[in-house]
Amino acid sequence: MPVARGVKIGIVGAVFAGMLGVAGFGAYNIYTSLDGSGGGSGSGSGSGGSDTTRAAAVNTAPPSAKEVADTASAFLTAWSSGDTAKAAALTDSAPAATAALNGYRTTARVGTVTATPGVPAAATPTKVPFTVNAVVTYQGVSRTWRYESSLTVARAASGHPAVAWAASVLQPALADGDTLVTGPAATPDLEFLDRNDHVMTAAQYPSLAGIFAKMRTSYTDKLTGGTPGVDTYVRKADGSQGATLFVLKKGVGRKLHTTLDATVQAAAEQAVKGKPHAGVTALDTDSGEILAIANSPAAGFDYAMNSSVAPGSTFKIVTAAALLHSGMTRTSPAPCVNGTGMPNHRAYHNDSGVPDKKSADLDWDFAVSCNTGFITQARLGASGLRDTAADFGLTQPWNVGTPCTDPDVPGGTDDELTSEMIGQGQLKMSPLIMASVAATARDGSFHQPRIVARSLLSGPVATAPGVSPGVSSQLRKMMHSVIAYGTGVGVLSGADAGAKTGSAEVDGQAATNGWFTAFRGHVAAAAIVVDAGHGNSSAGPIVASVLRAS
Repeated sequence: MPVARGVKIGIVGAVFAGMLGVAGFGAYNIYTSLDGSGGGSGSGSGSGGSDTTRAAAVNTAPPSAKEVADTASAFLTAWSSGDTAKAAALTDSAPAATAALNGYRTTARVGTVTATPGVPAAATPTKVPFTVNAVVTYQGVSRTWRYESSLTVARAASGHPAVAWAASVLQPALADGDTLVTGPAATPDLEFLDRNDHVMTAAQYPSLAGIFAKMRTSYTDKLTGGTPGVDTYVRKADGSQGATLFVLKKGVGRKLHTTLDATVQAAAEQAVKGKPHAGVTALDTDSGEILAIANSPAAGFDYAMNSSVAPGSTFKIVTAAALLHSGMTRTSPAPCVNGTGMPNHRAYHNDSGVPDKKSADLDWDFAVSCNTGFITQARLGASGLRDTAADFGLTQPWNVGTPCTDPDVPGGTDDELTSEMIGQGQLKMSPLIMASVAATARDGSFHQPRIVARSLLSGPVATAPGVSPGVSSQLRKMMHSVIAYGTGVGVLSGADAGAKTGSAEVDGQAATNGWFTAFRGHVAAAAIVVDAGHGNSSAGPIVASVLRAS
């Protein structure tokens, strides 16, 4: 007999109410004709027949752990066995996966593949790490390329679990549109030699990885010789060559002679290791040749070359030179009284460990880092400090041979002048720059730092007159006083050695940046440790370790 309209509505309502309680399933499309009219509003045929069709439910819940494991295993097994069609069918984009998997075999020249799944991390249960052992063969040469990758299992439109396809599944360095290619390298690789012809690699000296990469771009075409190797590399979507991922056959590299010293570089790497944020450089005072560049973390920001911050009291080397140029000597009276400054200007304060000493001279102020002893001698005028900075090569761009921050001494009057005199204000320096300042103080001459031969540098290098022999002599003695009885006691020693400590305030940091610059013999070095407090205890030991190795 016909089903009453009210009964039909009640049944449909009950069905949808039941749907709300079903967990793990997404939307359902239910087409029901309870009265044979296709669900219309008619009263029915009265024949007792009905035609009910229910579409399959589409599961949109996250894949279960078993589904993830089974799907990943099936995909990696098919890929390893060479069954491209089956592997691609297990992804959510079979055409793209098919093209990439075929290219992996043909253009990347991979024959045998063994892909072994790992265990997903608890935080990413649908992401399966795996290890690939791929045998790459080109012109009779075969080697196994081992690397790590990962895949993610998600629901396909059908509701079935599938590998979410991306080019990075094949190799993490690939972006969508990129391909892997194995073949002769476009040019021979570059072999980096130190000043004693020792080969240096980024694996040995990780702080140099980024610098070496930039130098390859800058200098490979300027050199001759060598033979290209056979590499597996990324061909970018725009057709350009990307990163080299695997060396199948090593070529003979072109040789780039650098100014670096492998022994000093090793000491620098070790000295900064474990510091949260630090950088150190060393250079030859006689030539400006860079001996070492190291950072922590090694793969992070290049603090040694690209810091652009105030250097604190290490800049008092330049200020002292300016005061010496103005007619003072290191024994000239320069009272150290906390809370004093230039007449009618702001008062300055010294660190808590600096005692008042009205009988102080300039040497004592420099050694113990008395700010007010310097500021009250502000007889330099509007350009005196910047003019002396120019003698140190600090008012022009530098052409070092690898990217670095240029020095910046804006100069000024009143509070900006007095702030710059103690290494604050708008000064912008890096450890490379402050190592050069120490080198100029020790040697008297300014030699712009560089990392390669002058003949390889494009464009001019910075030149500057340096300081007079008399000023250099007094600066050396003042820097020696720092390690003899000042803030550098116990950090560095030696008859032909001197230093300057520093700490610089930076907005937004809990502590000051620690600075230390020094020379020992013909080597100068400088370091920064970010947010670390006083330079004698933070940056000082780093510089001392580097100088001991030179």
